[in-house]
Parts: sequence; C-alpha cells; structure tokens
Amino acid sequence: MTDSLRIGLTQMAPTRDRDANLAIACDLVRACAGADLVLLPENCLHLGSNAEMREMAMEIDAPPLLRLAEVARESATPVMLGGFKRRLGDGGIRNSAVLWGADGAVAAIYDKIHLFDARVAGQSFEASSVEQAGERPLLLDMAGTRIGVTICYDVRFPDLYRRLALAGAETILVPSAFTQVTGAAHWHTLLRARAIENECFVVASATIRRGDGSDAFETYGHALVVDPWGEVLADFGTAPNEARIITLDLNRVRSARDRLPVLSHVRADAYAADPAIAALPAS
Repeated sequence: MTDSLRIGLTQMAPTRDRDANLAIACDLVRACAGADLVLLPENCLHLGSNAEMREMAMEIDAPPLLRLAEVARESATPVMLGGFKRRLGDGGIRNSAVLWGADGAVAAIYDKIHLFDARVAGQSFEASSVEQAGERPLLLDMAGTRIGVTICYDVRFPDLYRRLALAGAETILVPSAFTQVTGAAHWHTLLRARAIENECFVVASATIRRGDGSDAFETYGHALVVDPWGEVLADFGTAPNEARIITLDLNRVRSARDRLPVLSHVRADAYAADPAIAALPAS
C-alpha cells in the first residue's frame, strides 16, 4: 500500500487534425514523465462531428496509438488515452480507454459502458446507433493502490462508481469531452458528488473547444482533481493545452472512510427488495 499517487493531469484543445493533436498529446506526456500515470482526455486525438470521429475509428495497433505507446516507453511512464473510437476486428466500434505501461505494452482497455444518447444545444448525439457499449467495469492495480476507470458520460451513473469504490478504488478516473452546455451546468457538481459519496479522489482530464462555425461540438474544459471530501484541488479552467503532475495524498481517502464509513454501511440487501408503496387516499 502506498501513501501517494502522482497523476499527470492533462487538458487539450483538439481539432480535426489528428497528426497535430497527436504531437500535442506526446508533448503533454513528456511534460509529465515520471508520473505514476498520465491521463489524456477522451477524443483528444480527433474532435470533429460525431460522424467524422466514427469514420476515423482506429484499431488498437493503428500508427497514432503505436506512437503514444512509444512515447510511454521512452518516458518510462504509464499513459492512458482516455477514449477513442476503437474499430474491432468484426468492424464494430467501441469508445475505449487504453492504458500503456511504462514498457509501452498495452496493459488494459476499458470500453465505455454508458453511451451518450442525448440532444444538447440543437445537436443530437446518438452514440448507441453506431457504437457498442462496454460490458464490464475496470480496476487497475498499480503503484500500490487501486484505480477505477470510467469515461465521460459514465459520471452520470453513480452505481458504477459505487461498484468501483466497493471493489477498493481509492481514485477514479474520468477522462472526458464534456459538452459546453452540460459542462457549465453539471460538470463540477457531478465530479464532486462522485468523490464525496465514494470518499475517493476523482481525476478528470478534459478537452476544451469553442464554437468555430462548424458542426464540431463545443467542449467545456476544466480538467479537475477532487479529493474525498469534495475539495477541488486542481481546475485547469479553459487553458488550451496544459499538463501538470498532481500528487494525491491517499491518506485522505483512508481518513475519510475511517471517520465516515459510508462504504461499510451500504445495504445492498435492502435495496434489492421492491420498494414499499404507500397509497394515500384522494383529498
């Protein structure tokens, strides 16, 4: 068991130019060399329209991904690409986060469980019409601690986060490309809620993109680190491209869970029962 975790938190302003985005991502990884883990945002290698991003889907051994693996190896630093459109062998597409170890080998893949089907600011996001949902949560055992992995829209489903916390996660990652509209309304509240209710660190990398007159959607930015008591330890605001190593004091998790042992008070047996219904007489 370790007392700290050094996370390389990043924020990017990606465009439709995948080569340019890849070069920035590699620079941000290098800036965080030596961290226990560098977390890149969802969709940071290509942020265009929904249709364009799916057309740009890549297999796990595509050259841009091999380049990130190479940079992880050169930096001797584990790197997680927080989400990309992954083309499967059968032609299907999943939104996947991939982790390369410090040796550059693929160490884990998480497929986003909750797909973004929504209508926001006049745009329709119908991920499930093209992408396949993931079927299993992911925990990482690394650097002497346990880390849960989620992607963006997953943050609206607290049962997933509770499951990860009950399985031992002391930190939960939320790499994201949150829309500007929903981010301004809900981003900080959702991330702080997930941290508070599970008494863990929540670490969220982010993309930032403002309207350019095209059909590429705007994203909110504000990469965040939230501690187990709900305090925001880092907020990158609207910085276009930023990377910083942030040290998480894992004793904050253990102290919070000792003082307020919420996780040990979970009553899954009671929740499994059908709710009692009390019918009131009409007035």
